[in-house]
Amino acid sequence: MLGEFGLDAGLLHTHHDRDFVSHRLHGMMRHEAVESSMVRHGREFELAGLAGTDDFPGPGALRSLGPSASVPTRPQKLHAARGVGVIPPRSHRVASEPWGSGETTVFVEGDSLYDAMHADLAQTSADIRLECYIVADDEVGGPVLAALANAARAGKRVQVRIDPVGSWRLIPPGRVQGLLASGVRWQWSRPWSWRQPWQFHVRNHRKLLVIDADIAYLGGFNLDRRNSRRAVGDARWRDTHVRLTGPRVADAIRLFDDYPGAPRSSLPTARSPLTLLSNRSRRCRHRLRCAFNEAFDRARERLWLTTPYFVPDRRSQRALCGAARRGVDVRLLVPGKSDVALAQWAAHAAYARMLEAGVRIWEYQPRVLHAKTALVDRGWATVGTANFDYRSFFVNDEINLLGHAPALNATLAEHFIEDLAESGEVVKAAWTRRSWYAPGLELIGWWARRWL
Repeated sequence: MLGEFGLDAGLLHTHHDRDFVSHRLHGMMRHEAVESSMVRHGREFELAGLAGTDDFPGPGALRSLGPSASVPTRPQKLHAARGVGVIPPRSHRVASEPWGSGETTVFVEGDSLYDAMHADLAQTSADIRLECYIVADDEVGGPVLAALANAARAGKRVQVRIDPVGSWRLIPPGRVQGLLASGVRWQWSRPWSWRQPWQFHVRNHRKLLVIDADIAYLGGFNLDRRNSRRAVGDARWRDTHVRLTGPRVADAIRLFDDYPGAPRSSLPTARSPLTLLSNRSRRCRHRLRCAFNEAFDRARERLWLTTPYFVPDRRSQRALCGAARRGVDVRLLVPGKSDVALAQWAAHAAYARMLEAGVRIWEYQPRVLHAKTALVDRGWATVGTANFDYRSFFVNDEINLLGHAPALNATLAEHFIEDLAESGEVVKAAWTRRSWYAPGLELIGWWARRWL
C-alpha cells in the first residue's frame, strides 16, 4: 500500500527507531552503530537517503553541518540572561552569528517553547506585544492569557492582536472582557466590515511575541493544545519557532507597531544579514516570495525546504525545478498527515513536475508537520510564519526571519536531517502508479489553491 502512494517502506521508522537515531546524532556516535542497531530491529534501513553523502558521510564520525553548529550532548540552559530551565537537546538549539546580530534559539517542541515564553513573561519590566493567528483558551493558550492579564494588572503595557478567523470560537467572550478589564489592549485583526468586506479575506497569520525591547519570538507555533506533548502526547504537531535577542528585536517592535501599515524598507538580498521581513511593503506586495526566489535562484549546493502546505505558484515552481536541473540538491519535506486534505491534494498536483526536474520529496510520517523553514547552501536560512503557498505569498499578513546566517542554516539542517529519518521518500516510478482517482483529487485541490 505504501508503494501505491510513492512511499518507500524502508524509510519509515518506528518511534523507538527515531529515538535511537536522534540519540546517535546528538551523541556524535559512529554510523556503524546506527546500521547495527537497525539490523537488530529486524529490518535494513537507509537513513533518509543520506548515507554516503556530505550530510551523513558514512562510516566514521558525523561531520558538523556548518560553522557554529554544535549539537548538545546533554540538557543545558538557554544562553541568555533570563534562564528558562533545563531543556532537552532536541527541543532547542542555539545559533549565534559572529557579527553581533544576537542569539537565535530554535525550538521544535511546543512545551519547551511555552516554558521559555512563560519564564520571559514573568520577568517583563515594561511592555508586551503579542499577535497570533490561533489562540485557544485551553491548556496552552489559557495560561498565556492569564500571564498577560497579570502583567497588565501589574502596570505593564500589554498589547494583543489576534486573528478573528483563526481563533474563531476558541476564546470565550467572557475571557476577552476579563482581559480588557485587567488593562490589556485587545485588538481583533481585520474584523468584518461592511465598508471593506474584501479585507476579511486577508488574514493575520503572524505569530509574534515581543517582551520589552529584549526578546522576540516568532515562527509557526500557535497558542493551542495541538502543539503540546503534555496535552495530546505523541500526536502533538511538529513545528519550528525561534527566540531572538539583539538588534532584531527592534525590527520586531517596528513591524508590530506599524501594522497594518506597510514599511518602506527595501528587499534584502540573499547575502544580507538576518532580518525580519513582512510579506508586503509600499514598494512590493509579495516581498517574501521575492526573497525566497532570489535565494533559490542563487543556490549552488543545496536547497532544503520544509512546509506544511506546498502549493507553489509558477514562478516558485520554476525556481525549485531550475535549481534541481542545475545540479543543486533540492529536497522538499511536506506532511504525510495533513490537517487540510484539500491542501494536500493541491500539493500532490505539483509533485510530478518536481520529480521530473529532479526535486526529491519526502512526506513526514509520525504526526502533522507544521514547520515553515528553508535553507540554501551553507549560508541563507529562514524561519517564520509563511507557508509555501498562494495565501502566504499573495494574501495573508506574514513575518519571517531570513538572511545570511550560517549558524542558523546549520541548525536547521540538523533538524531537517533528523526529520527525514522519520519520513518516506516519494519515488517517481511509484508515484506514476498511484490510485486511479488520485489525479481527480489533485485537480480539485489545484483549482482551489488560491483560497486554501
